[in-house]
Amino acid sequence: MKQLLFSLLFLVLLPGWAPAQNDIEGPIESYIARLSARDHFNSSGERLTSAAAIIRQDRANFYVYGIRDPEDEADSFFQSKGNRALLEALLEHGRSSPGAIQRVVNGTPLVRVDVYRNFVTVTILSD
Repeated sequence: MKQLLFSLLFLVLLPGWAPAQNDIEGPIESYIARLSARDHFNSSGERLTSAAAIIRQDRANFYVYGIRDPEDEADSFFQSKGNRALLEALLEHGRSSPGAIQRVVNGTPLVRVDVYRNFVTVTILSD
């Protein structure tokens, strides 16, 4: 009986211990971008207050408006307007540290964005 209980408990807890499939496969896309002051404002001139909105504006600036910083790299995922619209949900499911998110909102960091199938992570490379 104890062995049966242990086996059932093991099966219930096992999924939490196993790495996510997305982590095993790695990102489907990665790029580097400078989130400059102009990425912190939308096309109407309003200040953006979320990391997702700022990163989304950076990609819109890159692809739609041709506004690019020297460190900005192209990516194929956010070239699509529809995929840029998914950014907030992907970032919410990501593993970026709160400190990284705050630095995006309050500064102009150089970031690496790793896009996985179901989430995005943001890593600060420098300020």
